[in-house]
Amino acid sequence: MYRKVEDFITDWSYEKEATLKMFNNLTPESLSVKVTNEGRELGFIAWHIVASIGEMMQLAGIEFADFDEHADKSHDLQSIISDLERFGQKLEQVIQTGWTDADLVQMIPVYGESWPKGGLLKAVLAHTIHHRGQMTILMRQAGLKVPGVYGPSREEWADFGQESPK
Repeated sequence: MYRKVEDFITDWSYEKEATLKMFNNLTPESLSVKVTNEGRELGFIAWHIVASIGEMMQLAGIEFADFDEHADKSHDLQSIISDLERFGQKLEQVIQTGWTDADLVQMIPVYGESWPKGGLLKAVLAHTIHHRGQMTILMRQAGLKVPGVYGPSREEWADFGQESPK
């Protein structure tokens, strides 16, 4: 759970940029890649990350004027990228300018439970990171380069002329 607005802003800023780095390595053709016939497509997961920001933050009273939780932009790479940039920036701006550290302990209804706002912020971040990890598998299956997020990826080690550490 976040207890300081600035801690969330620092983490969100980094994770939003890391997610954009991943999205910018996608291609329109790669959006339909999936592991199994029953699995989710890469584009669905990417769009789910973006749409979940709008959905989850509505629970905390943050409205995105152009957010439509029923929209399916999973095959529109430019919308996925631009919506992440816009929603991510708005989330950052609203939290940084409109919330205080004291607001983070305020309890709100979330999915049939009661969560502190700081817990919801942690969930938004964890959810993004979780699905970004799933994307790396699908990206490799699609033959795409996976960018490093918390250090060099296997592909980046190769670009350095080195083998990735085992």
